[in-house]
Amino acid sequence: MTSETLGRRRGPRQGPSLKDRLTDWGLPLLGLVAVIALWWAATVVFSIEKFLVPSPVDVVDAFIGQAGYLMAQTWVTLLETVEGFLLAAVIGVPIAMLIAGSRLLEKMIYPLLLAVNAVPKIAIAPILVVWMGFGQMPKIVMVFLLCFFPIVISTATGLKSTPAELAELVRSYGASRMQAFFKVRFPYALPQVMVGLKTAISLAVIGAVIAEFVGADAGLGFVIVQSGASADTPLAFASMVLLGIISIVLFYGLSALENLVLPWAEENR
Repeated sequence: MTSETLGRRRGPRQGPSLKDRLTDWGLPLLGLVAVIALWWAATVVFSIEKFLVPSPVDVVDAFIGQAGYLMAQTWVTLLETVEGFLLAAVIGVPIAMLIAGSRLLEKMIYPLLLAVNAVPKIAIAPILVVWMGFGQMPKIVMVFLLCFFPIVISTATGLKSTPAELAELVRSYGASRMQAFFKVRFPYALPQVMVGLKTAISLAVIGAVIAEFVGADAGLGFVIVQSGASADTPLAFASMVLLGIISIVLFYGLSALENLVLPWAEENR
């Protein structure tokens, strides 16, 4: 059977149908509406005071009343999150390459990584403030610490998962070790690398907020602390909603980049 016949039988690859697109967008929106409706109903049925649990209307009013202030703080937290995440990716991926390429380095570095990852990050945050002050740097370092480990582990795992027969085939063609790495091993590991990056981006916002809780003069975590001190719960909830939006946008932005750069990985799935 010729390749032309196979092409005619398979036909062109179809993109997502309208039904699939509606499902992808409609179900999350339906879930969001359901959660908001239950939240609203609970505040009305149980007559919960606004300073305990505000209604969705109270949260919207708080956002509208201080929209400019909240957006400025959102930008601060977003910048800390992205900078710390990028720093973890730039340092973590090369370290994972070294670990995957050398058993000696793997045995030397892995225990240290496990030890650092085991330390509760909330315990490190006050020390970072003492060392670096109340500026952006301790927040970026905290984000880096939360993102670094999943990036290294996923990348190293992907690099070590190249099928033995594929590696043997490349060697049979006389490829050098560097050629085999960059033309076979690294491309083969990219889906696993993206898993680590998507896991890390989900933790990045948490890292920024932890650091802002401990010592900051700006950012959404700082707003939540100040709002709790003044019992302005609607403003705190508005800040938490914005943190959720940041996480969703960053995660799905990374997923869109993955689909753009690695379309073949999406087809395999």
